[in-house]
Amino acid sequence: MIRAEQISAIAQSLEAEVIAIRRHIHQNPELSFQEYQTAAYVAEQLQSFGIKTVQTIAETGIVAIIEGKNPNSKTIALRADLDALPIQELTGVAYQSQHAGKMHACGHDVHTACLLGAAKILNETRLEWEGTVKLIFQPGEEKLPGGASILIQEKVLELPQVDAIIGQHVMPFLPVGTVGFRSGLYMASSDELYIEIIGKGGHGAMPHLCLDPVPVAAQIITALQQVVSRKNNPLVPSVLTIGKVIANGATNVIPDSVKLEGTFRTFDETWRAKAHQEIEQTCQQIANAFGQEAIVNIVKGYPFLNNNPELTQRAKNAAIAYLGAEHVVDLDAWMASEDFAYYSQLIPATFYRLGTANQEKGIVHGVHNPQFNVDEAALKIGSGLMAWLAIQELEA
Repeated sequence: MIRAEQISAIAQSLEAEVIAIRRHIHQNPELSFQEYQTAAYVAEQLQSFGIKTVQTIAETGIVAIIEGKNPNSKTIALRADLDALPIQELTGVAYQSQHAGKMHACGHDVHTACLLGAAKILNETRLEWEGTVKLIFQPGEEKLPGGASILIQEKVLELPQVDAIIGQHVMPFLPVGTVGFRSGLYMASSDELYIEIIGKGGHGAMPHLCLDPVPVAAQIITALQQVVSRKNNPLVPSVLTIGKVIANGATNVIPDSVKLEGTFRTFDETWRAKAHQEIEQTCQQIANAFGQEAIVNIVKGYPFLNNNPELTQRAKNAAIAYLGAEHVVDLDAWMASEDFAYYSQLIPATFYRLGTANQEKGIVHGVHNPQFNVDEAALKIGSGLMAWLAIQELEA
């Protein structure tokens, strides 16, 4: 039986290679569903490892298969995401993004590099474990409808049928050397809100001749908070945020309309559907009360992410065996969202966190920040642990 020390030693030997892979990807970010060069690079790396089954999926995704002994016994999928964000990088590192306005500010370069490292470990040890590992390098995590939903439509969880899936994501609030797990509900659903209040503009000195949408928008913003505070069961976490308000008037100009944009997040699908109705009704009734019109567009995003309790406990126990109990922590629920949630709605799934922070090095910034960076010591942990978790789950 393969041992944790054996996997860790291989991961250590691959550290420089995995760091180089991460830096190459970091220097060459591509936005969601545009990851053509990244996908080609991933495929090239996999083939260089001697992995024979490497296929393109959904134009900019890659799926690879590694078979151990008795490959039909069980199949575990490991997933990483490929896309970057439309952010101008300000880290100043030597391997900074070479593409203006594009940056791996969410750690997807780390995820991909770690999964490539895990792929090499798994391929080198394939005669020492049983089953099949499917490697999923997924496009478009950052943009609706989410690459996961598209890959599922293209049968990524079939041929061979995936029994369980494991995903890893950087966590800039955990120190490097640690990983975190949470069983059950972990990340929220996420919907986009687009609201337009249509009135009648005119001179700011003559509001009686206008239908001013600005105070109506203000009332709607305030009233929407009561959808969460008074319509929702307080035991169900929910967030409703209006983050953008556009009223293109002037000091003496009342605009014809006001546009609002925001997000709604929760952990309950029944309440989610009801909240959508409440949001639309609240906007329309307030606007109508003042003789105006509200156009409400709710773009349904990712569902909530549910970590299968049994799979997550096994993964946590395996991480303790690999890293030691002092390096494995329990996570709180988080109102952010992830399209890995689509997988978790269909098959047993677990999504865990890889610590990347280092206070002494000044690596403290959160994701989606132009100064986000990671302590690259996390890469050997991430690559080795992913391989170890897959092997342990195949043997479970």
